[in-house]
Amino acid sequence: MSNYITPISTDLLLSEAETENLYLKLIEQINKDFNLANEAIDFPMSTTPEELKIQLHEKIYRLIQYKFAEYLNLLYIIDVPEDQIKKLDGSDISELSAQVAFLILKREWMKVWFRNKY
Repeated sequence: MSNYITPISTDLLLSEAETENLYLKLIEQINKDFNLANEAIDFPMSTTPEELKIQLHEKIYRLIQYKFAEYLNLLYIIDVPEDQIKKLDGSDISELSAQVAFLILKREWMKVWFRNKY
């Protein structure tokens, strides 16, 4: 049984999800948690990893810009560690939202991975 290894980039995370045949489960988990946070996002199962990466980034960017309270609620629902968010540089919103999107993906991937293994 392989051990969980934290992916170091969005691209590596998504390719690992595909390799483990868990990519669709990852999409389901993201859709589920966003809906729980009342931020309906509905990635079709046909969404490519590249599309997922771009659209998630755009969604987070818009939340930070226009719906900050909802953004914080989303992070809480998904259970992104607060200390990791605090470490990010908030001076460039585009860069910040890319990093937050990666933290969200990492957290969602961890949930999917562990559920599949245990």
